[in-house]
Amino acid sequence: MLIRIETFFAGINRKAGKILSAILLLMALNVFFDVITRYFFHNSSVGMQEMEWHLFSIVILFGVSVSLLDEAHVRVDFLYDRFSPGVKAIINIIGTIFFLLPLALLILFGSFDFVNDAYDIKEISEDPGGLPFRWIIKGMIPLAFIYLIFTAFGYTVKNINIYRSHFQHTLEKGQHPAEEASK
Repeated sequence: MLIRIETFFAGINRKAGKILSAILLLMALNVFFDVITRYFFHNSSVGMQEMEWHLFSIVILFGVSVSLLDEAHVRVDFLYDRFSPGVKAIINIIGTIFFLLPLALLILFGSFDFVNDAYDIKEISEDPGGLPFRWIIKGMIPLAFIYLIFTAFGYTVKNINIYRSHFQHTLEKGQHPAEEASK
């Protein structure tokens, strides 16, 4: 059953990654268009420049979650790489539960007032020609952290499966799991 749950999270993560790839492509096209109009036509759009950082924000905010399930996140690899898969899985589970989830929950609940204030005042760009509805991009913060919490559960399930598989493999070889962990 845990394998099916892991597959479910991985499938959603793949779809999110494809959506983020499309957003990244849109951002690149936006930058290309902005550079061409600025340098060849001596015309620049504040709205296009703001759209660049709006799209970049979405890629970064949601990309953190995609990178988590793909094991592309930052960690201290010079220590981590020396451990067995079972120990790595335990480290990942503990790190997710005691570090990632509390920080994600803190940012999630801390962002509600921030977004609500922007919505209440119908915040827009301060620059002439800038984008309206700034609260929409600010609203991506809690959504991204909800998604991060969601993927953290998938990451935990993935690491439970890795640990169970490694533990079972170790027992089949006739070794005690503590001996394997010390290697």
